[in-house]
Amino acid sequence: MSELETGKPVESTVSRRGFVEAGIGVLGVCYAAAFGYPMYQYLATPAEEAEMEAAVKEVTLKGADKLPKNSAMVFKFGGRPAMLIRHPDGSWSALTAVCTHLGCTVAYEPDTQHIHCACHGGTYDSRTGANISGPPPKPLKTYKVLVAQGKVVVSRV
Repeated sequence: MSELETGKPVESTVSRRGFVEAGIGVLGVCYAAAFGYPMYQYLATPAEEAEMEAAVKEVTLKGADKLPKNSAMVFKFGGRPAMLIRHPDGSWSALTAVCTHLGCTVAYEPDTQHIHCACHGGTYDSRTGANISGPPPKPLKTYKVLVAQGKVVVSRV
């Protein structure tokens, strides 16, 4: 029977203590989700990028054949940045644009004709990707470059 039928007030089945405990539980779940989701994204992203990169066999860069000598352009190979370099002698090379030390994006320096990582001062050879100095433990991954009229095709070695 309700309060209207008996004239007596209906007692609440939730105590203050129960309400506070439920509120704290909800806040704990929200906190765990806010902390756990970014951690999951951080750990899951390399695996997803590796799958995406493995699925891509080649990339066609239209108009890249007009790249000036001693310059570079950055493009996406799968889910990761890569770099196409046209050397002063007119030869080409393509490498990953991610430092093997901590994953920072690297840049081509025309003055030295090396690839440099600004995060910790790592230096790579712009033709072979070999690490020259700094903390990088491994060389940059290289790609095969085919130059055709009006386009450049970059593919796995």
